[in-house]
Amino acid sequence: MSIAAVVPLLVAALALSACAAAPPPAPAGDEPLAGLRLIGEQRIPYRQVFQGTVVGGLSGIDYDAASRSWIIESDDRSEYSPARFYTARLDYDDQQFRAVTLEAVDLLRQADGSSYPSAAEYPARGGEVADVEAIRFDPLDGGIWYASEGNGPLGMAPFIRQAAADGGYRRQLPLPAMFTPVPQVSGPRSNLSFEGLSFAPDGQSLWLGMEAPMQQDGALATPEHGAVSRFSRFDRSGRMLAQYAYPLDPVQGVPAPGRFGDNGVAEILALDTHRLLALERSGVQDAGGRFEFHIRLYLVELAGASDIGTYATLQGAVYRPAGKRLLLDLNAAGLDRVDNLEGMSWGPRLRNGHRSLVLVSDDNFSPQQVTQLLVFEVLPQ
Repeated sequence: MSIAAVVPLLVAALALSACAAAPPPAPAGDEPLAGLRLIGEQRIPYRQVFQGTVVGGLSGIDYDAASRSWIIESDDRSEYSPARFYTARLDYDDQQFRAVTLEAVDLLRQADGSSYPSAAEYPARGGEVADVEAIRFDPLDGGIWYASEGNGPLGMAPFIRQAAADGGYRRQLPLPAMFTPVPQVSGPRSNLSFEGLSFAPDGQSLWLGMEAPMQQDGALATPEHGAVSRFSRFDRSGRMLAQYAYPLDPVQGVPAPGRFGDNGVAEILALDTHRLLALERSGVQDAGGRFEFHIRLYLVELAGASDIGTYATLQGAVYRPAGKRLLLDLNAAGLDRVDNLEGMSWGPRLRNGHRSLVLVSDDNFSPQQVTQLLVFEVLPQ
């Protein structure tokens, strides 16, 4: 989600009628996680031009072990350059993050082979306006998958699509009717929908994380109370295998009068069969309209949580939500600045065998923000 594009909302309090008991501990044998250690940071210059495109809005990232390369997508709605993703190299080890180098750019293509139009070009060009918020390598066939939040004002629903390695269209994942927005009634909220995407480790299923509550599930988070989102698991044909309620934190700060503040899921990442990482992001505006970001990384435990896939609404429902444990408060990680971190990926294992984790920020093409990439060592217990 591009926070700068969100219209401030006045939201009512949300009372969750869910059982607050935490799920049982993870089964024995799972890789234990104690926390993360910052290895280093690199930044991409503001509005750097690369192969005729403007670099910015980087909201999704993924690593391919076979090619040792990274893909990073932009959530540009084809306003600065057509919807696209970059291929990059990240040079780091367990001691230092030395450089990030862009190597190529590919346009994401519609079914007819054309690039996605901007809102200004629609409807003259036809097709859909894409707001791509997540991207993943397909671990089985070498292609990619990406998720778009759609465009509510233009009546365009969010979607998940499969593409070839060069961005060429393959197919759209058919999803249950609950993900079709009905304005002011049900389904995903505009610009607050398909934000997190992650393959299960075996590549046979795909996780989708909603940024904020579905319309029928209650109000958005406020500084006074949290909210609830849905995490869904699908097989590769689009059949829902399970769905869980994820408890969102309150907004991490109080916006200035008349200004905006929110909290939602910015990305998810599968760890094993029943655990995910969830990146929560709060953006809070001061009186001058400048955003301060509060980023937390959680370990999400799904074992013992209720499958809510058949719940028409979570308001008034009785269910067991997913458990969550704070792994890292990015604002306490020793960085001189924490920006709008939205992308997250596993990287290659380090020399000591520990996982590496990479985060990237979406600068919203704003001179008040930065595009930062952060590398962490994942510490076992």
